[in-house]
Amino acid sequence: MMAAMTDTAAVAHVLVVDDETVLAGMVANYLQRAGFRTSVAHDGVRAVEVALAEAPDVVVLDLGLPGKDGLQACQEIRRHSDCYILMLTARNEEIDKLVGLSTGADDYMTKPFSARELVARVQVLLRRPRADRVVDEPPRLVGALRLDPAARRVWVNQVEVDLTRTEFDVLDVLSARPRAAFTRRQLVDTVWGEDWVGDEHLVDVHIGHLRRKLAAVADLPFVDTVRGVGYRMGAAQ
Repeated sequence: MMAAMTDTAAVAHVLVVDDETVLAGMVANYLQRAGFRTSVAHDGVRAVEVALAEAPDVVVLDLGLPGKDGLQACQEIRRHSDCYILMLTARNEEIDKLVGLSTGADDYMTKPFSARELVARVQVLLRRPRADRVVDEPPRLVGALRLDPAARRVWVNQVEVDLTRTEFDVLDVLSARPRAAFTRRQLVDTVWGEDWVGDEHLVDVHIGHLRRKLAAVADLPFVDTVRGVGYRMGAAQ
């Protein structure tokens, strides 16, 4: 018998993608017991097809997939969907985690992992503010940068910059208090949630991608590193 559904899980649909059929089934079963609706795919091509057809809230996506690997699948899904993507990797090297996040993944877990921990990570992701939330706040200007919290859009010198959900959320937090310095933990608590558990250097990865995208439009100091503390908005003048 399934456990009682939580308010978050009751309406959430999770797509589990892994070529290990037993593992995929086990993860899907745990998610179902937590009250989620699930779909399963075992290769990258099918993952993209299901993601586009069923519009899941979360995709649990293995890195090593046949046909189309997890990175390629993540990139294609992200072009069409703002769903949360939790990347699974059997490779322990840091570069694999960084590359995975560069494709638009929101979080990652390294195999082997606890199915209960994975369910908890999914629940934490779903507690993050949705892209379609109502925001009663006017656009804000920070030097050459204009950010519209309600529309979730960003411009630099009137040129729109395409950011992932997480990159936008990080910039939203920094630009709301442009003179304040934020620690990694403060950014994690605000963007990922206070109950998120993982490597706080995940923040550095998203800051790096954010800087590169903004600098591609105008080579200005949009985000400064505050030594020994964390990050704050740069002058961007």
